[in-house]
Amino acid sequence: MALATTIPFCFFFLYWWSIPESPRWLLATGKFYAAEEIIRKMAAKNGKPLPPDYMTTLQMKYNAAKKAQHQNNVNNSVEDENKTYGLVDLFKTPNLRKKTLIITFIWFTNTSVYVGLSYFAAVLGGDEYINFLLAGAVELPTYIVLYPVISRYGRRTNLCVSMLIGGLACLATALPIKGETFTLVLYCVGKMGISSSYVVLPLFASELYPTVVRGLGMSLSGVAGMLGPIFIPLVNYLGAEHIILPLILMGVLLVTGGLASLLLPETLNHHLPQTLEDGERFGKTIKQKPDLTRDENL
Repeated sequence: MALATTIPFCFFFLYWWSIPESPRWLLATGKFYAAEEIIRKMAAKNGKPLPPDYMTTLQMKYNAAKKAQHQNNVNNSVEDENKTYGLVDLFKTPNLRKKTLIITFIWFTNTSVYVGLSYFAAVLGGDEYINFLLAGAVELPTYIVLYPVISRYGRRTNLCVSMLIGGLACLATALPIKGETFTLVLYCVGKMGISSSYVVLPLFASELYPTVVRGLGMSLSGVAGMLGPIFIPLVNYLGAEHIILPLILMGVLLVTGGLASLLLPETLNHHLPQTLEDGERFGKTIKQKPDLTRDENL
């Protein structure tokens, strides 16, 4: 079973070299000509030719932005093009550090509870196969309605509400109401909530990290999040004596993570941060609410 579920991933290595680099990242790191080549290929593939002066205008805006940022140091524009970024850059400045820690904590919470609830289906009582089927079926509605909802009301609100719904449903199992059906219903609501937040979080996180360290930030948060499934089986084992105890612990995690998401800025219809300076300013100087007056495809 382990081989059957892991060997197919080896095929990813057969085509990674054919995937183009992100033009946004290339522009942010000063690799303009490489970005131009990819942008023109994208335009041709989509059947939407670029205006004749598109790349010239883009380069002028880029050079103007670089000049404004580094007007006190003429050598920085050359240095930035060759600069490499590391995990340390995520923690150098206070606002970016705060966002990195919050995203990582929420990622840990989401991964832990999602895996924990998936494992917990078999010990709810009744038919374990039916329970596991329901645990997967309740995820489907979230995938259908989630995209239009986050496009209208933003990422942060949906992440927070999803985690709170899931967390409160898990905590509600402590109510003095007996019966396997009651616990199963609350479990399904909790699984629906965590499934929704598990979809929103990667999108939200990718829009919060600045382009030059976006891959590093996503990797850091993702790896830290996977520490949760190492410990979550021990939490589920507590259910051998008290069946609702794991649900209560996971509910506390979800509610805490949902409230922590309110400390992050909304990203809907805002320009993505490009540089570390943009990442530090993002959330300080922009509005915390989604800009509903602007086109989402900025």
